[in-house]
Amino acid sequence: MKKMAVAGRRAFALVGGVLLLAAAELPAPAAAKLYVVTTTPDLAAIAREVGGDKVEAESLALGTQDPHFVDAKPSFIVKLNRADLYVKRGLDLEVGWAPVLEKGARNPDILYGGRRHVDASDGIAPLEIPTGVLSRALGDVHPFGNPHYQRDPIAAKTIAKNVADGLIRIDSDNRAYYEQRRDDFDRRIDERLAGWLQELAPYRGAKIVTYHKSWEYFTARFGLDSIGEMEPKPGVAPSPAHLAELINLMIAQHAKLVIREPFYPDNLTRVVAEKTEATVVTLPESPGGVPGTDDYFSFMDYIVKQVAHALQETKGR
Repeated sequence: MKKMAVAGRRAFALVGGVLLLAAAELPAPAAAKLYVVTTTPDLAAIAREVGGDKVEAESLALGTQDPHFVDAKPSFIVKLNRADLYVKRGLDLEVGWAPVLEKGARNPDILYGGRRHVDASDGIAPLEIPTGVLSRALGDVHPFGNPHYQRDPIAAKTIAKNVADGLIRIDSDNRAYYEQRRDDFDRRIDERLAGWLQELAPYRGAKIVTYHKSWEYFTARFGLDSIGEMEPKPGVAPSPAHLAELINLMIAQHAKLVIREPFYPDNLTRVVAEKTEATVVTLPESPGGVPGTDDYFSFMDYIVKQVAHALQETKGR
């Protein structure tokens, strides 16, 4: 019996040693990815560029949605509760739906001033900051300026910097990784911007109309002239009187392109186009708004090509 016990202990020790050796040879478990939650898809796309394989980035809004009006779903509160980093477009774009989610998430670090909060607009020079007394009579005016800067590639570099700073703040061990990816994103933006500018160069000064005041940063960067909007005031539905004035303005200034996002009504846009012999082009607000535009570069490729093609069609009219 004693010999059997000794033999059993030796066998156990041998098995244990084999298991320890096998465990030592197994690869270390992969580090969990940081969970980045953004309000809009452009921010998630850029977070993936900067964070690489160290992040999982998810947007609350879809690329097909109007980012001013997003349903505050209970599932969003769960996502924000789990968020390692929270990125907002800022400039009060999300003021109608995000605050209630942020408060309900019980994750104080994602609130403004918290270490897990990123305002992507930090460092952006806002256009159209209103002056004077603000009231609802002016429509849905943003007091801190126009928040639709996502279609300006230079602004995208600022977003990337803010995201990188946020990631470094919560994951300083990987600072060099995030900085390298941010620098690579900036380099690719500079390279692609040169091509985008060249593609739209023949149409510099072309006069266009948009449905909402959401194209000012794009038109400023690419030298287009936005002369008016379908909405008489931001967020206010077009009236017959305003549309009549807009049609006369377009005819007088030879504006031959109308841009709308897919969540704005199409019927009145078509009426204006017919009266002015203009082309209507429907373009996404954010990456993912149309198939094949999930990353920032394909998103901008699509927009630039569609605008250039539409303006080419209008030549000679």
